[in-house]
Amino acid sequence: MPYVKTRDGADLYVKDWGAGRPVVLIHGWPLSADSWDAQAMALAEAGYRAIAYDRRGFGRSSQPWDGYDYNSLTDDLADVMKAAGVEQDATLVGFSMGGGEVARYMSRHDGRGVVSAALVGSVVPYMLQTDDNPNGVPEAQLQQIGDGIKKDRAEFFRTFFKDFFGVGYVTSPVSEATLDWAWRLAMQASLRSTLACAQSFGHTDFRPDLPAFRVPTLVIHGTGDKTVPIDATGRAAAEGIGASQLVEYDGAPHGLFVTESDRLTQDLLTFLSR
Repeated sequence: MPYVKTRDGADLYVKDWGAGRPVVLIHGWPLSADSWDAQAMALAEAGYRAIAYDRRGFGRSSQPWDGYDYNSLTDDLADVMKAAGVEQDATLVGFSMGGGEVARYMSRHDGRGVVSAALVGSVVPYMLQTDDNPNGVPEAQLQQIGDGIKKDRAEFFRTFFKDFFGVGYVTSPVSEATLDWAWRLAMQASLRSTLACAQSFGHTDFRPDLPAFRVPTLVIHGTGDKTVPIDATGRAAAEGIGASQLVEYDGAPHGLFVTESDRLTQDLLTFLSR
C-alpha cells in the first residue's frame, strides 16, 4: 500500500511497518512521514503496526491546489485509515500541525476506531493570539512566516529549523546534517501547500474539538518550544481534554522527534502499553 487515493483524487504516500495494534503517525509542517522514522521503527519492533503518511502537498504525495483546510486534511486521514483497514484499536499520534488532524478527526469522524491519542508539540487547541487566547502567537508573527516563504523559501527554512531544533539555546543542538535533512524534506513540498498549511495551522481554532476527545490522551510538549508555545497549546490542550496526561520536557525545543528521540519513543511505548 505505497499510495492511497483520497475521495477527491489526491495520492498520499503511506509507510506501513510492522504488525499488531495500529498506531497512525501524522507529521508536522513542513516535513513528511520520514520525520517519524525513528519512532515508527521502534513501534514496529515492539509489536505495533506503525502507519505514517505524507500529507497532501508534502513529501511524495501529490500536490493538488486545494484541500489544505483541516476538514479536508482530516478526511485524508480517514481515507488512509480506511484503505489500511484500520477500523478499531487505533492510536493517533499527531506532531505539531498533525495534532490538528487528530483533534478534528475526533470531532468530525467521531473518533471512529480510535482508542487513544497523543499530541506531541501540537498546535491544538489554538495558535493565534486573540482576546480570549492571550497566550497565542500574534497575527503579525504568523504573517512573517508567509512573507518569509514568499520572499525566499529556501533561506527562510535555513533559519526556521534552527529554532525548530533549538540550535543556540539548548545544550545539545542537532548536527548540521540533521538541519540539512529537515531542510530537504521541507523543500520537497509545493509552495502552495506550504503556504496554505501555514495559514491553516496558525488560524484554526480547535477548542470546539476538545470535548470530542473521549479516549486517554497523552500530551507531550517542550517548555522551550519557540515554534509552538506551550502555554497556548500543550498546557491548554491538557486542561481542555478530560482524560489527558501532560508530560512537559523541561527546556526542550519543538523538534522532539529528534532532540528527545529516545525519551519520546519510550513515553509513547509506555503510553501504548497501558
